[in-house]
Amino acid sequence: MDHAAEARLTDLMTITRFVLNEQSKYPEARGDLTILLSHIVLGCKFVCSTVNKAGLAKLLGLAGETNVQGEEQKKLDVLSNDVFIKALISSGRTNILVSEELDEAIFVEPSKRGRYCVVFDPLDGSSNIDCGVSIGTIFGIYMLKEGSAGTLNDVLQPGRNMIAAGYCMYGSSCTLVLSTGSGVNGFTLDPSLGEFILTHPDIKIPKRGKIYSVNEGNAKNWDEPTRKYIENCKFPKDGSSSKSLRYIGSMVADVHRTLLYGGIFMYPADKKSPNGKLRLLYEVFPMSFLLEKAGGQAFTGKDMALDIVPTNIHQRSPIFLGSYDDIEEIKVLYAAEVAKV
Repeated sequence: MDHAAEARLTDLMTITRFVLNEQSKYPEARGDLTILLSHIVLGCKFVCSTVNKAGLAKLLGLAGETNVQGEEQKKLDVLSNDVFIKALISSGRTNILVSEELDEAIFVEPSKRGRYCVVFDPLDGSSNIDCGVSIGTIFGIYMLKEGSAGTLNDVLQPGRNMIAAGYCMYGSSCTLVLSTGSGVNGFTLDPSLGEFILTHPDIKIPKRGKIYSVNEGNAKNWDEPTRKYIENCKFPKDGSSSKSLRYIGSMVADVHRTLLYGGIFMYPADKKSPNGKLRLLYEVFPMSFLLEKAGGQAFTGKDMALDIVPTNIHQRSPIFLGSYDDIEEIKVLYAAEVAKV
C-alpha cells in the first residue's frame, strides 16, 4: 500500500484550516477576518447548492425587477444577494456592504458592526443561468480607515488597499479562489464532505499565454490600441503562433481560465461604453487583486487598475488583465497612442 498517497487523501487542507494557519502567522490577529471569511464560504456553499437545483426549484427565469445597472434581475440573483447580505451581517464583523444588486450601500446596525467593508457581486454572469454556463460570486474586503466609524469613503478606496479578495465559481465543480494578500490559492468543494479542499496551492499565472478573451462583437467600436492588439493576436508579425480566442461571457469563468492557463481577458472601453462596462469596485478590483498576487497585471488603458480611486460605488471601468508579458504589450500600444497626441 502507498502510505504517502493514503496520507495525502486523509490529511485534507480545508479552507478553514488554511485560513487559520495563515492567521497564526500574525500573533496580533484577533481572528475577525477568519470569522468573516467563514461566513463568505458558507454563503458560497448555499448559493452553490441552490444553483445546482435551480431548475427543480423554479428559480430560473426573471424575478420581474431591474437592478441599479438596468439589468433584469434573475430570481437566483435576488436570492444570492439576500443570502450574502445575511451571512455577512450575521458574522458581526462587517460595517459597510456594497452589492451590485443594490442602489445604495448597506450600513450595518451598530450592535452587529465590525471593522470590515465587503464589496461583492452575488451572482456574476447571471444571464448565462438558463443555459448552464459557469457563473460565480466575486468579493473584495477592505478594512475601515484608521479612526473611521464607517462612511462611504471607507469603500471608495483604491483596489490596492483591499486586504483580501476572491471569487467562487459554480460550474462543473464549485471552486473558490482566494487571496488574503500573499499568494493565491484555489479550493474545490467536496460535496461528500461539504468542505472546500485546497486543490490549487499557490497559483501562478504563466508569464505569457496563448489565449485572448474578448467580446469581438464590439470590435467596430474599439479604439486603435485594442484593435491593433487583437490584430496582432490573430496575425503575429514576429512569426509566432496566433493566439486562440476563448470567450464565455461570464467574467468569473473567463478570468478563472486566464488565471490557470495564462493569456489576457479584456473588456475595453469603446464608443458604446466609453467608461467601460464592468464595475470597478466589485468586479475589476477583486479580479485585478487576484491576478497581481498571482504574478499577472491589470491595466485600464490609462492606469494600473488597482491604483484608481473610485468616486462612485457603481463606477464602471475598462479592464485588461492577465499574464504579465501580454499586459505589457497592451500598455506599449496605449503609450504609443498617447505619444501621438
